[in-house]
Amino acid sequence: MDRIHPDAVNVRSGHYIGGAYIDDQAAMEVRRPSDGKAYAGLPVADEAMVDRAVQDAWNAFKTSDWAQRAPRERARVMRRWAELIEADAANLAPLETVGSTRPIRDALAWDVPFTAEGIRFFAEFADKHGGDVAATRTDTLGMTIAEPYGVIGAIAPWNFPLVMASWKIAPALAAGNAVVLKPSELTPFSVLRLAELAVQAGMPPGIFNVVQGDGAVTGDALVRHPKIAKVTFTGSTRTGTAIMAACAHSGTKPVTLELGGKSPQVVFGDAPDLDRTARTIAGAIAGNAGQVCVAGSRLIVQRGAADRLVSGIVAAFAALKAGHTWEGDTTLPPIIRASDALRIDGIVQRTVAAGASLVCGGRLLQVAGEGGYYEPTLLAGVHGEMEAVHDEIFGPVLTLQVFDDEEEALALADHPSYGLAAGVHTADLGRALRCVRRIEAGTVWVNRYGRSNDFVIPTGGYKRSGLGKDLGRQAFEANLRFKSVLIDFAG
Repeated sequence: MDRIHPDAVNVRSGHYIGGAYIDDQAAMEVRRPSDGKAYAGLPVADEAMVDRAVQDAWNAFKTSDWAQRAPRERARVMRRWAELIEADAANLAPLETVGSTRPIRDALAWDVPFTAEGIRFFAEFADKHGGDVAATRTDTLGMTIAEPYGVIGAIAPWNFPLVMASWKIAPALAAGNAVVLKPSELTPFSVLRLAELAVQAGMPPGIFNVVQGDGAVTGDALVRHPKIAKVTFTGSTRTGTAIMAACAHSGTKPVTLELGGKSPQVVFGDAPDLDRTARTIAGAIAGNAGQVCVAGSRLIVQRGAADRLVSGIVAAFAALKAGHTWEGDTTLPPIIRASDALRIDGIVQRTVAAGASLVCGGRLLQVAGEGGYYEPTLLAGVHGEMEAVHDEIFGPVLTLQVFDDEEEALALADHPSYGLAAGVHTADLGRALRCVRRIEAGTVWVNRYGRSNDFVIPTGGYKRSGLGKDLGRQAFEANLRFKSVLIDFAG
């Protein structure tokens, strides 16, 4: 499938509650990022609709056997679900593509299979994790019992709609919880099909519900609901802070937050292959047009390697082709909204006005239609107080700073607020490990930039980049609460 026609994609709106679509009055337009065209209407779930979804999930949690059934049977349902997702790629991928920034080839080759495989990964935890027996006196038995929370409130971002939703719902469901998911109002539709397939796989209706709407109304009602026992969110640091406050005001409940980043890529002169490193760095900021929380947006390079590395990055940027997501040769997708493209350009222009030099890019790109596209950009001559260096941009904008020694590199890599991810490129193992220890970030990649596809390594940030972890064993355990038991059987 090299190309699709956007108008041929069948979009189903509404909420998904109790195993059925719930029609609701459309309150906003949903626009295609590629051309800015409004292609569907979206309801905004008010407090009453959110209550309906949460109460339905709570009833399903209490009355179905999802939490009580044999863990391996729960895992079997989730594996069937993953199989149905893969078999439905011809429907899911176009649905994902037309309304998001994900090109059709990427959606088919990565997003859909990665979503399915992530569900399989967490399904395997269902019967491989329990409580512990504690060391107590010989006439007592002490143990901890792992139990699901009940109903998890999940809020997913727009940049990878299917994948990010699966990171939230798969560990929660595998642990025996019910889930109410609010997808982004910018990319709301593909997860509805995900929920429909879950019921087809044998998941009890109501265990996975979806409510549509914006953050101010629907999201706020979801996180404040008294029967939501835990909240998981991926998005901006500002919204994550608001969610923490809402959870505290409405009753103490745990949160998992993956938030913003301003991640450094530190390149030493002895990096094994500067040409390959240049391609890695370019991909780490231009992938998904820079709309990635872990995007490597700050290049910090040793002076002697800077010229060659910059040449390689500029060449890699030039090879990218901007285009609609439904075109098979697109390698630079649109910015999610034209207004965001204008925001990105404003940051670039203000940083240049403050004294930065434009190595390449720095322009809004005109592609047919009203979609927002931005040329991959490299800014040199910057310092840490400049807007493009200090603030998360969420676009294909890379800043360049030069260092002379390791201590200077580490000082430049440190960010006062963010600590989501970092990259270190060097052939010196000792130096790599020193940097891993010193850099304050939840993930540090060495001689690569980006996650592997094995799901076992958790992701999450330090500082204001988040709280808790997605992926890995830690994500599964975060969806369980632990009960302590002490039994006295003396006499």
